[in-house]
Amino acid sequence: MKKLLKKLADIPGISGYEEKIRSFVMNEMEKYVDEIRVDKLGNVIGIKNGGQPAIMLAAHMDEIGLMVKDIDKDGFIKFIKIGGWFDQILLNSRVVIHGKKDVYGVVGSKPPHLMKDEDKKKAITYEDMFIDIGAKSREDAEKNGIKIGNVISLDTDMKELINGRITGKALDDRIGIVMMLETLKKVKSKATIYAVGTVQEEVGLKGARTSAFGLFPDLAIVCEVAIAGDHPGIDEKDRHIKLDGGAVITVADASGRGLISHPSIIEWLENVAKENRIKYQLEVAEGGTTDAAVIHLTKTGIPSGVISVPLRYMHSGVEVASLKDIESSINLLTKAIENIDKLKI
Repeated sequence: MKKLLKKLADIPGISGYEEKIRSFVMNEMEKYVDEIRVDKLGNVIGIKNGGQPAIMLAAHMDEIGLMVKDIDKDGFIKFIKIGGWFDQILLNSRVVIHGKKDVYGVVGSKPPHLMKDEDKKKAITYEDMFIDIGAKSREDAEKNGIKIGNVISLDTDMKELINGRITGKALDDRIGIVMMLETLKKVKSKATIYAVGTVQEEVGLKGARTSAFGLFPDLAIVCEVAIAGDHPGIDEKDRHIKLDGGAVITVADASGRGLISHPSIIEWLENVAKENRIKYQLEVAEGGTTDAAVIHLTKTGIPSGVISVPLRYMHSGVEVASLKDIESSINLLTKAIENIDKLKI
């Protein structure tokens, strides 16, 4: 599972440009499903044939990134953000620009030595940043394959920390992809399972919207990550989701503007966790949402829930998660599907 996650996390897959990660997911998924296809938007849909009910599992393949907006006369590159970035995270990052070939660069800005005192007190925004690939001119950059519209990812690979914890980019939501794939491999169920690797989640939950409409399952479980608050700088009221605390069951997110999970699904997941002695924690979040926010509103409605893995430093190149929590989440999802008869909706 750890090796699979590393491979997934290290592959680039910016929203709208998920070709490489999609190809990898398809190769893994086809081992465990009866049929597999890609829809018009680019979602991967694997089907494990069975009877009723039909369960949709969803995990998004895309990650946040950047896109080339302009190349100045000296060869420095201006960019836009794709997805939700906190600008300060970008500064001084190493990046990869994906064109006909991969070109490496760094995100730079005016050094503090040349700033006026009042400027040093201001946060540097992405508009004041640029990417330096070592080019000497616009023509030099273009000769090396750089052009308007190239997508850009962080130059970061997954590493192991101590105590069974890992760090890397795109753990949001390659962890969810691992949860889905490992569950497909292990689960024994007579239900029909739709496993969907969704696209463009980070820019509007787009792939989930179209795939759920086409499949219209009886229920859906989204495999995701949840913000862990167990580190310095977080108020006590926001510290309840912790690493090594187990799988996270979402009760509500975005203060209810996103998903309010179906009460029967929460009860079902909690009961399965208790009966199988799987560690879990409940999430009530004020900000952020997932693919479930649009899935549960599809057509006449799809009862939906979310199982997540706690994640520190979300939307950065140094996201941190616990392998124990990933295992707990896989176990909960697997056992829940195997006990689908206990879900009363």
